[in-house]
Amino acid sequence: MKTFLPHSTILLALLVAGMLLSSCKKEKENDPHVPPAMAFTTGAGYTSANAVVGQQDTLLMEVTVDKTEDALTSLNISSSYDGAASTTVFNESITTDHYVHAQEVITRAQAGTEKYTFTAVDHDGNITSNSILLTVQ
Repeated sequence: MKTFLPHSTILLALLVAGMLLSSCKKEKENDPHVPPAMAFTTGAGYTSANAVVGQQDTLLMEVTVDKTEDALTSLNISSSYDGAASTTVFNESITTDHYVHAQEVITRAQAGTEKYTFTAVDHDGNITSNSILLTVQ
């Protein structure tokens, strides 16, 4: 003799099975991919935001990078003049969870724009990037 389950029982079983399967996802798939934390040092003597500066000015930019989720792996600083392609001016592998780097910049002897981009990467490939745009007069 064949036994048939009521439709509501079958639907309930499918719903429970679906919930169980969806809760079995790997934890990594739910990872929000939090990039490293980055902040410019502010205060006297530091350039920490877009600014209008003179030709051949000597400026100091300092950045602090902190691990948020995964170990830090690198810091890259690139520069771009008047909107042209960027060029790396500093690149370093990082093996700590907290990293501070001060970068001295001497502006060109001509008017225009100079953009400095600071990019940090962690072990999972998460990237954070901040830029400072200098208008040289």
